[in-house]
Amino acid sequence: MINYFKSIFNFKTSKPLTGFSMSRNVLSFKKLICGIGTSEIGQNEILIMDYPFEPSIAYPESTILAEDIDCMALEFGVCKVHVKHDVVFVSSEQKEALEDFAERNNIPLIPQNWNWDWILEPYLDTEFTKENEERCLQRLVENGFTCKEVNAIRKEVGKQMYAYNFDTMLWDWCSLSLSDVLSAMCAKYDKEQFCDFYKRALEIEKRSIK
Repeated sequence: MINYFKSIFNFKTSKPLTGFSMSRNVLSFKKLICGIGTSEIGQNEILIMDYPFEPSIAYPESTILAEDIDCMALEFGVCKVHVKHDVVFVSSEQKEALEDFAERNNIPLIPQNWNWDWILEPYLDTEFTKENEERCLQRLVENGFTCKEVNAIRKEVGKQMYAYNFDTMLWDWCSLSLSDVLSAMCAKYDKEQFCDFYKRALEIEKRSIK
């Protein structure tokens, strides 16, 4: 992972940023991309350390008991542990350990929820065509969103997501999700504002009429 970040900062490109010099770009990276902390998977508990999102039950560190976990989504990207009214992130590198943990403790595994991925698709490092737009909106409408609501959410997070993905030279072209938008907005909002956004972001993540 360290070598990956080094390669980012050493990589020369003509791709325009959204207004930051290289020195400010390094600072932007450190502020916008806060990570998800570290985790240790035990027999019947998960230890979370250095968790960055203060509204979460995992902040700044916590021991999550298996009996308190409702379900987990592990099939794509960052692993999501659903506990009480929260979602706690665990590195995808620990997916196999979490699968064993789930089996050992009879924790249901649920499919990936794509709401945030669809909302954030315009901010990927790839072309966002009219067909992409229509497909994403259709999926979101099927999960209980309106076009007006989707536009309002994108208006709120858009500038930060561009900074998150391009000013930091992350250039993610595959998928941006809940952990990404929380990281980006945490750099913008004060404690009270972020607490409000965090609650709304979780509701968006979990929303489905199916």
